[in-house]
Amino acid sequence: MSSPCTCSARTTRSSYNRQQTTDYRQQKMAERGVENLRIWQDARIFVNDIYNMMSSCRDYGFRDQIQRASVSIMNNIAEGFESGTDARFIYFLNVAKGSCSEVKSMLYLCEDFQVCTSKERELLTSKLLSLSGGIYNLIQYLRKQQE
Repeated sequence: MSSPCTCSARTTRSSYNRQQTTDYRQQKMAERGVENLRIWQDARIFVNDIYNMMSSCRDYGFRDQIQRASVSIMNNIAEGFESGTDARFIYFLNVAKGSCSEVKSMLYLCEDFQVCTSKERELLTSKLLSLSGGIYNLIQYLRKQQE
């Protein structure tokens, strides 16, 4: 008959092994750098697209808001990458997804204010949905790794 201590020790050992695996994975990710993450690369390109589109916009408050929200996507991916735990990385990825929604909403206003055409908005929205989907996929991957 096994004692309760054996189960407890097994659980502790399992937690320890899971933590070692997480630490190893984080170390390997850090060695590669956030610059190698496809979603970060896509976010960087997207930020440049937004800055280019907004360069002639004279509504400085509006321009600033959409630019900051797009930069927030890229920066939250980077901050989460370096945060030290999968749980914190997931948190920052969710913040980045929220910024994707903010930018998506503002793109409709860009069209309404004639900052862009409907075709330009559709193209940027498509890029944004692809980026948001990539962030979602990474969140799902990280959650599976935590199990």
